[in-house]
Amino acid sequence: MTTASQQPTPSVTFRLSKAELVLIFITMLWGGTFLLVHNVMTVSGPMFFVGLRFAAAALFVGMVSARALGGLTLTELKAGMLIGVTIMLGYGLQTMGLQTISSSQSAFITALYVPFVPLLQWVVLGRRPGLMPSIGIGIAFVGLMLLAGPDSGSLHMSEGEVVTLVSAIAIAAEIILISRFAGQVDVRRVTVVQLATASVLAFLMVVPTQERIPDFSWLLLASAVGLGAMSAVIQVAMNWAQKSVSPTRATLIYAGEPVWAGLVGRMAGERLPGVALLGGLLIVIAVVVSELKVRRTRQAAGRTQPQNERAPQADL
Repeated sequence: MTTASQQPTPSVTFRLSKAELVLIFITMLWGGTFLLVHNVMTVSGPMFFVGLRFAAAALFVGMVSARALGGLTLTELKAGMLIGVTIMLGYGLQTMGLQTISSSQSAFITALYVPFVPLLQWVVLGRRPGLMPSIGIGIAFVGLMLLAGPDSGSLHMSEGEVVTLVSAIAIAAEIILISRFAGQVDVRRVTVVQLATASVLAFLMVVPTQERIPDFSWLLLASAVGLGAMSAVIQVAMNWAQKSVSPTRATLIYAGEPVWAGLVGRMAGERLPGVALLGGLLIVIAVVVSELKVRRTRQAAGRTQPQNERAPQADL
């Protein structure tokens, strides 16, 4: 005679790794840049500023990583150039949109790349997101839609909103490419290549976009150098952290960006309606949900399990 087994005992665990904490910190930095770039657009065109910003970033990383640059491989060159293209498109179009829309609105629309990443990841890499990340993505999508247009009564989007939405697709591609090459390349070398590529391409885009070269401005110089240093730190941190953090989980952490941008915008005088605040709350909930793991374990007491019965252990 055997003893009846106990029912599966569910338990919920929540844990953030060091890499995930780094991504949360850079997301806070990210959120604070929207208002600064919005103000810089009063003295410079978007592509020239993006080129200057990433030239400074490439210089900062290059000086720190000078000894490692000699070992640049063909794979690292290819990875850096591909990622650099997406960076130029993402930041260039985002900056272009900031000429006509507010910093908070830009951050909210940009954050729509959250549902784009797992979709592109599925199509390009064939990786389906897990259950909990999928639930988190769904919640994030609802929250981001509330944040993007809380007072909108139609589907009409301005030119600034459209180019910002396209930039979100480019940023999603950037995240996927970083994860695609993570572990195969040296972080320092590939970061220099991608920043330099983004800078060169942005400067080249000044010609077809017919931007006027801006006059000297301390605001322009200080912003470009400051954001360049910040971009260098962010790109190195992303490349390092995403070696151990999945694209879906990283994306949901990045989803906190519009919340931080909204807080900075509020301190600067921008005000969010109640429905937008609800959207921000949903973003936070989405990040938490994506980190939850539900484990069910069977604890048998003096019982031999029949061959046709499998222990119900799952990690969702």
